[in-house]
Amino acid sequence: MSLRQRAALVSGGSRGIGKGIAMALAQAGARVAISYRSNKAAAQNTLREMQAAGAECFAVEADVTDASKVQFLCDTVVERFGRLDVLVNNVGAFNWKPVIETTHEEWQRVLASNLLSVFYMSKAVLSVMRRQHWGRIINLGAVGAERAFGQATISAYAAAKAAVVSFSRSLAVEEAKHGITVNVINPSNVDERDLTADEARKIRDTRSPIGRPPSAQDVAVAVNFFASDEADFITGQVLNVSGGWML
Repeated sequence: MSLRQRAALVSGGSRGIGKGIAMALAQAGARVAISYRSNKAAAQNTLREMQAAGAECFAVEADVTDASKVQFLCDTVVERFGRLDVLVNNVGAFNWKPVIETTHEEWQRVLASNLLSVFYMSKAVLSVMRRQHWGRIINLGAVGAERAFGQATISAYAAAKAAVVSFSRSLAVEEAKHGITVNVINPSNVDERDLTADEARKIRDTRSPIGRPPSAQDVAVAVNFFASDEADFITGQVLNVSGGWML
């Protein structure tokens, strides 16, 4: 699944799942841009790791819940790489509170991060992908989002991720004739310690039938597949990367 010379943008690509995705895209030969909101040091560390692997890459500071900054971000990638082939919408704030304790501001922040950012970013790349007649938009949901799951204390997050699935399927129908595919990856709770898949296999996690937690690498493998030429007949799909959790 070579992505040589493809141009990719990963939102929130400086750490965690986003970093793992950015690294995997780079290792597959893609030129990679990552966005970050405030942690410049983490972004620079990720760039150094990708550059050490021989990747062409750069980072842009951008709040992807701000439509004007999103447009600047996407324009910068096109200016730098000459095209934009793969968009990975990875950003997603979380909030652990029951509805009665959730403020209006907290609700809006979670929805803006998880849902509005996906709309802003997707809309910003469509014109260039249409000109290319080739594009891959890959959105991160959450395990169970395709069933509009319910869980106490995460109402805003759960609502936003279910909406991401519906939005992605609608966009997939709209853009198929332009050579653009849109798919969703639903990971379960990924360990934020940047574990490799081999390291994750050494940890017991009884929540999944496979018996271990997912790593960023597990998610990145799915991203690379959806981003590849081989996946050109797959669109509007939801892939759970969860080890069988919530089956």
